[in-house]
Amino acid sequence: QVQLVESGGGLVQAGGSLRLSCAASGRTSSSYVMGWFRQAPGKERQFVGHISWFGGSTYYGDSVKGRFTISRDNAKNTWYLQMNNLKPEDTAVYYCAARLGSGSTNYAHWTYWGQGTQVTVSS
Repeated sequence: QVQLVESGGGLVQAGGSLRLSCAASGRTSSSYVMGWFRQAPGKERQFVGHISWFGGSTYYGDSVKGRFTISRDNAKNTWYLQMNNLKPEDTAVYYCAARLGSGSTNYAHWTYWGQGTQVTVSS
């Protein structure tokens, strides 16, 4: 089992920045891929991006490409979502997730989930 705990959400004005963190504990492994998803009210959970634990390769959804960056700190078993130039449409609950093997844009393919953290962007 892997436990994930997010932190760093909050309220920010449009154009501002936030950084989310996701700390992993339990049976972590370098074979994991770590991802971020978000879910706005009344909408389906949306893929944000993912990063491989071993090589650090990243992949992003089109809506955040060029504005969001995922990084990791292997020593701390933590990965991050740096969000810049935030827009009101980025408002959502953000979830970190983990799965073995390769990444996926489909939330149903991910095994472990954090509890979610609210990000609100005001116009």
